[in-house]
Amino acid sequence: MTQQALDLLQKALSLSEEERAALADSLLASLDGPVEEGAEKAWEEEIARRIADIDSGKVKTVPWEEVRQKLSSRLTHDK
Repeated sequence: MTQQALDLLQKALSLSEEERAALADSLLASLDGPVEEGAEKAWEEEIARRIADIDSGKVKTVPWEEVRQKLSSRLTHDK
């Protein structure tokens, strides 16, 4: 890191947790390229479709503990 970046980091670390989080979010967002036209609308439609599938009973959710147990089991068996 350059000295300028280190100086900025030192100043950033003196901010409150909330300010650091907002700053980090802004910095990360600045690394993203332009959003494709229609991408936001497509995501909104996909989210709505998935919610409708859950609400209608077409799909069922799985409790996190069950998912974690299955993943852990797969990881230990794949070694």
